[in-house]
Amino acid sequence: MSFSRNSKLVMMSRNSEDAELVLSHLIHPVTVKKMVRRWLEEDTPSFDYGGFVVGEREEAAVLLCKSAGVLAGVPFFNAIFEELGCTVDWQVRHLLLGERVALNCITRASGIATQARRMSDIAQGTDWHGEVAGTRKTTPGFRLVEKYALLVGGISTHRYDLSSMIMLKDNHIWSAGNITQAVKDAKRVGGFCTKIEVECRSVEEALEAAGAGADVVMLDNFEPQALHPAARVIKDKFPHILVESSGGIREDTLFKFMGPHVDVISLSITTQGYQTVDFSFKIQKQGKNPHNPRVQTSL
Repeated sequence: MSFSRNSKLVMMSRNSEDAELVLSHLIHPVTVKKMVRRWLEEDTPSFDYGGFVVGEREEAAVLLCKSAGVLAGVPFFNAIFEELGCTVDWQVRHLLLGERVALNCITRASGIATQARRMSDIAQGTDWHGEVAGTRKTTPGFRLVEKYALLVGGISTHRYDLSSMIMLKDNHIWSAGNITQAVKDAKRVGGFCTKIEVECRSVEEALEAAGAGADVVMLDNFEPQALHPAARVIKDKFPHILVESSGGIREDTLFKFMGPHVDVISLSITTQGYQTVDFSFKIQKQGKNPHNPRVQTSL
């Protein structure tokens, strides 16, 4: 796929293109610029030896997608080269300076989006009413890209950070003394505009959390045969509370956790156990094959 500063990358599919064009408006340009500068500084903290070797000749480059997947991360990819001052008259030194950072970003984002799309397709292939979501188990410094990629793939991000929703886990509850006290303390500082979720290990804990005023109860590490009866009991007593299932769920077992009383299924593998999409970045030269075929014989 060829590209220039003033053109979009060729998308993998029309759906991917629409998703990228719409979701890119979520990202503040100043935030992206700060992130990109930080990434580039991390990747080249001192001398750019390769840049010295190639000099300032004007060149064209091509981005090749070598495996099937959902393309994600285009705004970040473009921002990397824009930060380096690249225009339609690109200089090879700056192209190569941004190459690895841009590829690291787009291969990982596309890998997350591809896996998320498969999970979204599983959910949409059923009559389940709920949402598949990621978790807060993201890579430090790369969270915005990973959350963005989940949206491109068609699933929910879950909470973005500690400040976007109050989640009370076992350590919070043990420190507060009990679930009721923990929820009470959280409501006092969170106010009416911040949702409260409580991690629960039994039906009794979930009912206590709901009764104390929690908005969401997470049934943590419940196997499907335990999850669905528990969710039914909770919904019978508190119809408006959201029930989330989380813990040990994989892509191949996802469907087992879908049920009429389960609203959200969250999986940490969405940002921790994905396979990247294979891209390569090649300078275009007449007589040179940018596809880099595998070597079959050596002698």
